[in-house]
Amino acid sequence: MKAELITVGTEILTGQITNTNAQFLSEEFAKLGIDVFFQTTVGDNEERLLSVIDLASQRSDLIVLCGGLGPTEDDLTKQTLAKYLKRDLVINEEANQRLNDYFATHPQFVRTANNDRQAQLIEGATPLQNITGLAVGGLVTVDGVTYVVLPGPPSELKPMVLNELVPLLSGHNERLYSRVLRFFGIGESQLVTVLSDLIDNQTDPTIAPYAKTGEVTLRLSTKAADEAAAKVKLDQLEQAILAKSTLDNVPLSELLYGYGDDNSLARVVFQLLKEHHKTITAAESLTAGLFQSTIADFSGASSVFNGGFVTYSMEEKSKLLHIPLEDLQEHGVVSHFTAEKMAEQSRLLTGADIGIGLTGVAGPDSLEGHPAGTIFIGISTKDDCRSIHLHIGGKSRSDVRHIATLYAFNLVRQALLDI
Repeated sequence: MKAELITVGTEILTGQITNTNAQFLSEEFAKLGIDVFFQTTVGDNEERLLSVIDLASQRSDLIVLCGGLGPTEDDLTKQTLAKYLKRDLVINEEANQRLNDYFATHPQFVRTANNDRQAQLIEGATPLQNITGLAVGGLVTVDGVTYVVLPGPPSELKPMVLNELVPLLSGHNERLYSRVLRFFGIGESQLVTVLSDLIDNQTDPTIAPYAKTGEVTLRLSTKAADEAAAKVKLDQLEQAILAKSTLDNVPLSELLYGYGDDNSLARVVFQLLKEHHKTITAAESLTAGLFQSTIADFSGASSVFNGGFVTYSMEEKSKLLHIPLEDLQEHGVVSHFTAEKMAEQSRLLTGADIGIGLTGVAGPDSLEGHPAGTIFIGISTKDDCRSIHLHIGGKSRSDVRHIATLYAFNLVRQALLDI
């Protein structure tokens, strides 16, 4: 089924209000397996609205008109659609009774003749009752095309769609099912290159990559009669993706860290720490506590995190972490040595199972001859202490700090998976 959304309202064209209804409807239709191919906004003008409806009826099976169901003369959606379909408007008794009840309980308002417009329905249409407002919606099929009229206010449209429209449309054979794969350690361009054969030849399921700061997600989508059938198709595609390797031969399966829209690398690490009954601490310089505050954002953080250190200057690193000042002066703040010592000493001083050390140059200026974006991250456990060196070029100060924090979480994730 090919759907088209027509939003009616001059106030949208002039930017006075934001069209959130189109996004909501597109998301709900996608769940039903209904493809939205076109979205149009038209002002409160009968001639232009007629032309838009005529064009939509030539290319779409389902046409949804939002807005223009009120009592005033510029609320002309139902009237214009009725004119296009050459059908009369009739009073829907349930909607009319709701109007009567409303004015009976609100004596400060007087019902006038134009309020009847809110209870009108195109002849032969199925009413879509409005539980949060007064204007009735409707659904009518003419010459193989289904037309739907909905109110404009989201507080009225959303309940009408969920309670009234979706049950009428849910008889559609297939629904859309999606799965989000989250990767860290590979950029979008390389991931798309690695998966080019799958992407170029995709039909159903489909692959949609999305780049975020420091990570990439893939949304796998398929249409299926039920969740079980969708799972089979999505599982097959995921297996094909994870069988690939990066350009330097790192299996994508090692870079996949989780699933879902609302997941994050930090959340995955937090759950792994709880599952393995491990505690963590950190000593941070360039990230200024971002790693620790991210952990502390999760409910129950005290079960894995008791505290840590933020040590910006060399002197504070020496004093708080008990690292000899002459050693820091010899190796420099921005170094493998300092990152490892920060990780090790924070772990020993707090008694945590894992210690992280973050040092480097967030920018925009250089430090100790190192350019902005230079990062050293240390990780310490009772059996191992090591560090990685990164250079994140072309990023803002906040992005460098954010990406450094992600790399730190990924180090912890890898360490926990090796337990």
